Amino acid sequence: MTEFAVPANLSYQLTGKRILVLNWRDIKHPQAGGAEQYMHEISRRWVENGAEVTWFTGRGEHQAAEDVIDGIRIMRSGGPLALYGQAALRLLRTRSWFDGVIDCQNGIPFFAPLFLPREIPIVQLIHHVHQEQFRTRFSAPMAAVGRFLENAGAKAVYGRRAIAAVSPSTRFELRKLGFAGAIHVVPNGTIEVPQTVGPRDPDPTIAVVSRLVPHKRLDLLLGQFAVAARSIPKLRLEIVGDGPDRARLQQIAMDLGLDDIVTFHGYQPNEVRDSLLNRAWLTASTSASEGWGCSVIEAAAWGVPCLAMRVPGIRDSVVDGSTGWLVDTPKEFGTALVAAIKALAEHDVARSISAQCQEWARCFTWDRSSALLAGVLLEEEALLRDGAQSGTSRSDLSTLVHFDLPDGADLAAILRPTDEIAESQGRVSVLMKGRDEFEAFAVMRRFGVVTAELRAAGRSTLLAGPGSAFTPAEAVDGL
Repeated sequence: MTEFAVPANLSYQLTGKRILVLNWRDIKHPQAGGAEQYMHEISRRWVENGAEVTWFTGRGEHQAAEDVIDGIRIMRSGGPLALYGQAALRLLRTRSWFDGVIDCQNGIPFFAPLFLPREIPIVQLIHHVHQEQFRTRFSAPMAAVGRFLENAGAKAVYGRRAIAAVSPSTRFELRKLGFAGAIHVVPNGTIEVPQTVGPRDPDPTIAVVSRLVPHKRLDLLLGQFAVAARSIPKLRLEIVGDGPDRARLQQIAMDLGLDDIVTFHGYQPNEVRDSLLNRAWLTASTSASEGWGCSVIEAAAWGVPCLAMRVPGIRDSVVDGSTGWLVDTPKEFGTALVAAIKALAEHDVARSISAQCQEWARCFTWDRSSALLAGVLLEEEALLRDGAQSGTSRSDLSTLVHFDLPDGADLAAILRPTDEIAESQGRVSVLMKGRDEFEAFAVMRRFGVVTAELRAAGRSTLLAGPGSAFTPAEAVDGL
């Protein structure tokens, strides 16, 4: 049983600090989504720990120019594009108001360093890279502008300032674009994991919670579901969510003869969504790419595994063979869907996977996310204060270290704000970020620890943290 974990206390180190958040929308915007929930949940916890948090954001229809939500001061102006100019003007008028800035990039950066003093720590928060989305959603000239702003423009303005990415996939995509500074992984939190789940439906049921937009590729899911339905009697698909693609998807379902076994529920309140998930055998994702799979982890909290395409973001959210299965090509999806349902028909298999899903979901709390992002901001502040180069290059490797805590030891003296610590009965686990095993060993020697267990931290360990009880199970044969 873990007695405490760090960086759980780092949010308290923001007490009295004035933090500015630049975000496209606020949580009450009519089109608010996962990015807004992410930063709102973190901001709310920072306020509870004594920080003053202000948002500069766009103004949706019927929204007031100023508001206070959960103790967060909201200042709104401008539409989807005009807000960037409005934010720049506000930054120029309030240059000395803030002690730190979280610059949330939704494809187009706010370019905060152009308008603020060099000594203010600025952390870019990036959910996913939009280069391909610009190509598919805008005209060629506008797409070229968007790609430039997100890539070359951002690198020129932000330099090596720290970046917080929500997943290893997003970090990898940023590295491909040539971002060379420190990129820290700060995953999403999720819903509270229920104590008990089930019973699930007697008939095999797939529940999918998703916005109905083209890049989610639910048309691909419907086509592959039709293949699986020919082999699995009484198979059902429940789709929760709404969006501009709904009419087209409903027509596809009718054309495939699925209208009696596919239900489009539209947008539903949380209790209805949770009830459908609780009864499901499986969830699925055929998205082209994500920053992170919020709906995948929400389903895992209810003990529901996911079958998904192996794409950025989703490949981080699904632990292949433990909390679901990943497939490489669309043509494999229908066959894999049949195999997954047949595996889950075995009670022991379903129970084991359900337990793994819930243990995985427990790793992702908003308290942990808020502490991790606070650590990134505090580390950036310390670098600026000490005169070091902001965002100094360092490895993306991380090392998990287990050792016995020496008497009177002060771990804070040797660890970075972005490292994570968990202790249980004097046994310490540290996830050292940006250090390989040799560097971690050298740190331990300086600390006076001669005997320690060290191993490279893979994707799942990095996401789960050092205090997690999550242990991936063996993959089910044939999946």
